[in-house]
Amino acid sequence: MPNFKFLIFILTLLIVNSLKVTQAQNWPNWRGPNGDGTSIETNLPVKWDSITNVIWKSPIPGIGHSSPIVWEDKLFTITALPETQEKVLLCYDCKSGNLLWQKTVFKSAFESKHNDNSFASGTPATDGKLVYVSFLDGDDAVVAAYDFAGNQVWIQRPGKFSSPHGYSCSPALFEDKVIINGNSKSDDSFVAALSRIDGKLIWKISQKNPAHSFSTPIFRKMAGKMQMIFLGNKEVASYNPEDGSKYWFVNGPSEDFCASPVYNEKTGLVLISSAWPQRILLAIKPDGNGDVTTSHVVWQAKEGAYYVPSPVCTDDYLFTTMTNGKVHCIEIATGKILWVEELGKQYSSSVLANGFVYMPNDQGVITVIKPGPTFEAVARNSIGERMNASPAISNGKIYLRGDKHLFCIGNK
Repeated sequence: MPNFKFLIFILTLLIVNSLKVTQAQNWPNWRGPNGDGTSIETNLPVKWDSITNVIWKSPIPGIGHSSPIVWEDKLFTITALPETQEKVLLCYDCKSGNLLWQKTVFKSAFESKHNDNSFASGTPATDGKLVYVSFLDGDDAVVAAYDFAGNQVWIQRPGKFSSPHGYSCSPALFEDKVIINGNSKSDDSFVAALSRIDGKLIWKISQKNPAHSFSTPIFRKMAGKMQMIFLGNKEVASYNPEDGSKYWFVNGPSEDFCASPVYNEKTGLVLISSAWPQRILLAIKPDGNGDVTTSHVVWQAKEGAYYVPSPVCTDDYLFTTMTNGKVHCIEIATGKILWVEELGKQYSSSVLANGFVYMPNDQGVITVIKPGPTFEAVARNSIGERMNASPAISNGKIYLRGDKHLFCIGNK
């Protein structure tokens, strides 16, 4: 006779292990697997400091605000080496924190930029086969692809880019395409799709209203079709990512954009904020055609609008922050502000995982917030150095990039 208690025990272990596998995710690009700062992982630490729950801490060369990305056992980010004027792709081992390799994408005189920007601010993207990076070389936007051994597979220059603020393009991946935001004050202001395989141009849209946009698009199936929500060209627009054709647009609400959009499934609303000269938060129904400026904006607000950091949302709440450190919790259905809290000057973006909002600030302090209509801080954790990059979450670990080190945070 079989030992049924033993069989039940083994079955339970298999179920638990399978759940752990399904909850583990790669963090393949800016803002993670969904492009919106959310992760399904639950086995994450809530409390740490510069020593406690730090699995490893590794020095990082150069200067850069690029966030880390993770694919299985490898972590990638980019940096700039001021002494040699090099722009570089880095690869680390996720288990040990060892630097596996660094590859110079190109070497040239650094561009002008805003004091709070860096020369390596765009976050890479990967599909598990190649890693895609983007830098500025003079006035050329440069996109390059590397394999996981550090070999350059292709390099392309899809258009011109001009901004006194510098460059911060994070490549976005959709099916067989690498999407590049080249919106700027250049006469060649553009958004383009390149082939993942060889970098050849698939489509390119000239933007007739040159402006600054540092926003990375998101891709969602909404109103029965796949849509790419793109902020630039002095408008909020929905494109067909297959061919670059436009579905709908909302004029403005001002000129420039920094933060990425998010989509709230419960309400069916796209949430965006403009950056300059006014910050205006919009909630848009994504089921229109053509100019929907007056027909599909459900609500808008100036208070709670955000600038550089991208927001996260739960089913009911949107969490936004200004660079001055004012964090807002907003009821998504109505736009009502539920609470405001000062958490420190911030350029990096928050993430949502483990049932909590992880809200970083520039001093390297991450406040862990329990989502709800009243402010509830579960913990405040410091890595002991400044931080401008956004967290990455993968396989039960939180990866943080400070000014001088990479940190792997996990439950010990």
